[in-house]
Parts: sequence; C-alpha cells; structure tokens
Amino acid sequence: MLEKKLEAKIVKIAKELGYLTYKFTSPSNRGVPDRIFISPYGHVFFMEFKSEKGKLTNLQKKVKKDIENCDIDVFTVSDIEWGIEILTVKNCA
Repeated sequence: MLEKKLEAKIVKIAKELGYLTYKFTSPSNRGVPDRIFISPYGHVFFMEFKSEKGKLTNLQKKVKKDIENCDIDVFTVSDIEWGIEILTVKNCA
C-alpha cells in the first residue's frame, strides 16, 4: 500500500477513536516523523508511514532515536493492522 493511502486510513481510524492527529513538518529538519497522535487519555506518540518495501533514511533513524531518548514512542508503520494495533493499545487510561 502506498504511504499516502496508509496514512489516510490510519488517520481516519484514529479520529474515529477520538485521537487528535497532526501532520508534522519541520522545514529545517526533513527527518521528522509524518504524524503526531494524541490519545483521549493523553498518550502522545509519532508515526512514520512507509510502504511495505520502504526503509527509514539515516536522518529519520537519528530523529527517531532522539525523540525516543525523550521517552516518546515513534512507530514505523507499513501495514494497516500494525497501525490499528498501536492505536488500540495507546487508547486506554
């Protein structure tokens, strides 16, 4: 599945579950994850969407590590089932 379609489906499901979700862009840092998700219970995490064959760039790996060092989860999502599982697990008190 194309990244754009995968992202759209996950965002739609997230909104149905009550998440706030924002497209994350940073002109001075191209390595940031695609989306920020905030659950109704205050859990904050990021998702980077990739096609099934897609790989993180070295810059994306560095940014992911930097964010995770701040105790914030960054998930790389390449299929709908994995995205739904993340949303379900994070959507609890």
